[in-house]
Amino acid sequence: MKATEIGASIRRIGRTLRRAMHSGLAGFGLIALLVLVLDAGYLWPITDQSGTAIAGVAVSIAETGEEREIATLPPDPKQRGVATYLARKYRVALDATERLVVNAFAAATEIGVDPLLILAVMAVESSLNPIAESGYGARGLMQVVPRFHLEKVASYGGADALLEPDVNIRVGAEILKEYIRRTGSLEGGLQLYAGAADDPERGYARKVLTEMQRLKDAAARPPQRGAAV
Repeated sequence: MKATEIGASIRRIGRTLRRAMHSGLAGFGLIALLVLVLDAGYLWPITDQSGTAIAGVAVSIAETGEEREIATLPPDPKQRGVATYLARKYRVALDATERLVVNAFAAATEIGVDPLLILAVMAVESSLNPIAESGYGARGLMQVVPRFHLEKVASYGGADALLEPDVNIRVGAEILKEYIRRTGSLEGGLQLYAGAADDPERGYARKVLTEMQRLKDAAARPPQRGAAV
């Protein structure tokens, strides 16, 4: 099985387990997850469409064969550059921004949206606050309004799941892709995402695209490993 397929399988199992917990089938989902882990004993890298390593799951088996540990690998240097920029600008711990970057790249690979676009929307919408909520009812990192996306939200267990970073990122990315396709342009999709499709100046789109360019610049000059934030 290809590494990207394995990565997608892991993420699907995670989503299945969350849905199972909401529907009372947690035991079944947990067993499925344990079977996957027990059958493994090697490194599963997750890559983007260019083949660049995004993240991975390392399954290390003790010599006894009875203890197994799952650990998330650190992001690649370009992603670390993006994470460092976000940590500095939005005053968020680096390990937290690294996890957000890894999640954004993973969602982007599966859904087909530029990961830096996802991160730029997150930055503009919530300043990377996973529990942000607006008076309009928008929730989480990408400020998704549950009542406008009932079908998407329901597949992850309901509106409360939008406070989980990985769920919010994935739902937001799905919405972005749909809106870009519907309007036929990146700027149009962003304006629709913001609920400002009629704005002739396209202020929201320009704001997101400006932040996206800053992220590209950060990725082009990744910091040295261990550099202070």
